[in-house]
Amino acid sequence: MNVEVTPLPGIGTRQDFMIRAGRRMGVITHRDGKFELIVSRKDDADDCMASIALTSAEAATLAGLLGGPQLVAHLEEQHRDVAGISTQQFPVVPGSRFDGSPLAETELRTRTGASIVAVVRANGVHPSPRPDFVFAGGDQVVVVGTAEGLAAAGDLLGGG
Repeated sequence: MNVEVTPLPGIGTRQDFMIRAGRRMGVITHRDGKFELIVSRKDDADDCMASIALTSAEAATLAGLLGGPQLVAHLEEQHRDVAGISTQQFPVVPGSRFDGSPLAETELRTRTGASIVAVVRANGVHPSPRPDFVFAGGDQVVVVGTAEGLAAAGDLLGGG
């Protein structure tokens, strides 16, 4: 997809692209941190048919809803041609051992040989989380590793 970025002096930036239905869809990122989801008219790509104001939290949640599955599919595609390496998601169960704990406490890589490459949360995707990243119940932890490493990661994250 070709995403066009247009500076909007005094406002922020507009990022949009043409969708299959013949409309442009995009986001206006305001200088004050607000967002607008925009859709153009079919007969005039420069005329906005709909504009939905979003708070930062709403925009992050929408990004997570749209981006999480795409990230996992992209990672799976990248590792498809690498023999013995797979990608899998594991939930952080609310109230479980690692709910509210930093990633470092899992010692997942040391204990399993697998690596956490992202965490999908309702407010967005957190790629390459740092050791001080704190898990929350409901997170989906995206892990890359061998079949044995993924099984061990699932056991560890599921109850450790």
